[in-house]
Amino acid sequence: MNLVDTHCHLDSFGNDLDSILQHAKEAAVEAMITCGTEAADWPLHRETVSQYPHIHYSVGIHPTNVTPNWETDLEILEQFFSKIPKPVAIGEIGLDYHGIKGDATAIIARQKEAFRQQLLIARQYDCPIIIHSRDAFEDCKTLIDQSQCNWENIVIHCFSEDAAAIRTVNTRGGRGSFTGIVTYKNAENIRQALFAQGVERLMLETDSPYLAPVPFRSKQNEPAFIRETARYVATLFAMPESELCTLTTQNAKAFFRIA
Repeated sequence: MNLVDTHCHLDSFGNDLDSILQHAKEAAVEAMITCGTEAADWPLHRETVSQYPHIHYSVGIHPTNVTPNWETDLEILEQFFSKIPKPVAIGEIGLDYHGIKGDATAIIARQKEAFRQQLLIARQYDCPIIIHSRDAFEDCKTLIDQSQCNWENIVIHCFSEDAAAIRTVNTRGGRGSFTGIVTYKNAENIRQALFAQGVERLMLETDSPYLAPVPFRSKQNEPAFIRETARYVATLFAMPESELCTLTTQNAKAFFRIA
């Protein structure tokens, strides 16, 4: 019953990485996507992937990391697609309007322009795109539409909108991936989105070290804990855990084009 953690941040574990990866191995997590959020972490992800063939990485500027010098970082981003190993996706990129401090108008304008430019790069390479959307779903949707990117390359990670939103994404060809939040008592709207999408496009992620599922909530999350999320989701869909694992693993490998 192997699983793929389609979104984690392995650079967060520092010297504990080897033990974290051992836990993941014991939980039958056969592959992971460690996701970029800023120029400083992209070389770290690439180095990790060079050491561990079952790990893959993405490069992207997270909306809260869009600094006034973001355009210089964008030039660096493109260089990674000429390196070996190459990124399997651009991300996580998008918009985050939650708790903006300072000049909101200027910050949002900068986020939008960085998002537009990264979508153009993703369109150029026709690669998977990992979207971060927080309190900004409508604007994210509009900018993706305007970019003319293939929605089949789009995954909105840590999906936290409602069932109507996931239907909008699915109708366009995109998908949402789900974290341990679905196990939280107060997350009924996200469970309804999970049901609305169904299992045909379903992918699971930890977003570790954040958002640990029940029964590990409030603890540091790690890729091994995706097993708990998978077990819970299988129960929700009243299907064998082994079948749920097989489907989500197939979906993840096909979406990210990994062996």
